[in-house]
Amino acid sequence: MIVPFPAGGTTDVLARLLAEGLAQRLGQPCVAENRGGAGGAVGAEVASRLPGDGYNLFFASIGSGAIMPHLVPRLNWNPADLLPVALFADLPNILCVGKRSPYHTLAQLLADAKARPGALSFATSGIGSSLHLSGEYLKAMAGVDMLHVPFRGGADTANEIMAGRVDFGVNNLPSAIELVRAGEMRGLAVTTRTRNPACPEIPTVAETPGWRLADYDASAWFGLQVPKGTPEPVVARLNQALNATLADPQVKSRMDLLGARGRGGSPAEFVAFIAAENVKWAEVIRLSGARAE
Repeated sequence: MIVPFPAGGTTDVLARLLAEGLAQRLGQPCVAENRGGAGGAVGAEVASRLPGDGYNLFFASIGSGAIMPHLVPRLNWNPADLLPVALFADLPNILCVGKRSPYHTLAQLLADAKARPGALSFATSGIGSSLHLSGEYLKAMAGVDMLHVPFRGGADTANEIMAGRVDFGVNNLPSAIELVRAGEMRGLAVTTRTRNPACPEIPTVAETPGWRLADYDASAWFGLQVPKGTPEPVVARLNQALNATLADPQVKSRMDLLGARGRGGSPAEFVAFIAAENVKWAEVIRLSGARAE
């Protein structure tokens, strides 16, 4: 299974959770291979060129599935060369600062950004990720100018936030939640429309008083894809194994702790979901003016 982000981040954690579940249900090892870089584009390119023999899998993310096609003028791979198996999980992103940061609310941070255009910086795990676009969308809706600083993965992003080398960061909730609970980082807001049960004390971006952010809503998602040419019976068997993994109470419990929500469903439902996400994020990119750097 090609995992398009480095070890230690949210994508990697969820991918290995799925890999364990598939291995148990398929009766053979499922090995996660990290091929990070370019917001998931490196891994997507590698996976799209592998044989569709049923032994090659890709742990897709919103970046490769719905953002990169609208952010990058010329991709190094064709999204149609990766066939959907099933949606695996979705989750909020979280806006975080280090424990020594002067910002205790998102309103405070935005007020400073408004007063000092271009002075504040924010870290994410790469151009084209939902984290990058969550930040760009916030900039567009709040009318502020902040510098995006991309890194290779969620663990790198968290290190930069804690060290204070960036003013704040946008991370997937599972990558940040233990550091927030330990007091090493401070969560200012989650990006979904509703608060997350794993950290109900952290408000949503939409709740920020004094800013017109009531319509702000962004989440990350992950799913399983296979290279084009993979036989339909193999896709069906993988789909069955993925859904069975999500039905496992132990898997659900681990996801709950991370703040992730299991999804599942059929390949056709995943196709429709990806199509809708492409419409949404193409519009966010247009509104934000974000471009590949």
